[in-house]
Amino acid sequence: MEMKGAQGQPDYGPYAGGPPVQNQPMGPGVPSPAAWMPLPPAVANCPPGLEYLSQIDQLLIHQQIELLEALIGFETNNKYEIKNSMGQRVYFAAEQTDCCTRYWCGVARPFTIAIIDNAGREVIRLTRPFRCSACCFPCCLQKLEVQAPPGNVVGYVKQNWHPCLPRFTLLNEREEEVLKVHGPFCVCSCCSDVDFELKSLDGDNVVGKICKQWSGFVREYFTDADNFGVQFPMDLDVKMKAVVLGACFLIDFMFFEKSGNRL
Repeated sequence: MEMKGAQGQPDYGPYAGGPPVQNQPMGPGVPSPAAWMPLPPAVANCPPGLEYLSQIDQLLIHQQIELLEALIGFETNNKYEIKNSMGQRVYFAAEQTDCCTRYWCGVARPFTIAIIDNAGREVIRLTRPFRCSACCFPCCLQKLEVQAPPGNVVGYVKQNWHPCLPRFTLLNEREEEVLKVHGPFCVCSCCSDVDFELKSLDGDNVVGKICKQWSGFVREYFTDADNFGVQFPMDLDVKMKAVVLGACFLIDFMFFEKSGNRL
């Protein structure tokens, strides 16, 4: 699929990084060292830590399997590895929600997700307030705020009302509409991938997608650890790439997390 970016987006130039870095400083909650994507050079007018996104047009997101959750069904904070197409880790993401909120609110819970780079810096923060997701409550739909770095809002993911189809709008920091996300009628991922198309505002052009990837029967049935692929135009503003990434996490919680017996 040919990826075409929106007009007027910045050109970040060619990649000039060095070889992959094998060992990096560790931040709170970051897993054992692995092959990280090398740090790109600084980019003008780019929030610190988003330089990585200037060099890539797709991300692979792997949710880690939590043993306690798999064995007894107790919901734990979600953790994710975010990699580029070569398998190099770009970011590590960790949910920060207390156990009572996870237990009583289940998949509808409000959350904060901290996204950390290879230097242990929190470069992106996603915040979701507690809101309804059912189509019968169009006045209280989902809205995710994306900050990069924390405290600096770069965009939003807003759920749009539709009686039966997943619909979202991606907005910039001024709450101006930039892109749409259209999901399928059926989000069941049994034995197949589920695609949420990233579209231009008029809905005519598909410029990318968020894909919930089928992970195999055992993983799908016994855990809620999901795998996603995200594609976006290479020349899309890095801030909006971060918003697309935020949309992926919101879609995961809304459609692919299991609520067990709590709700």
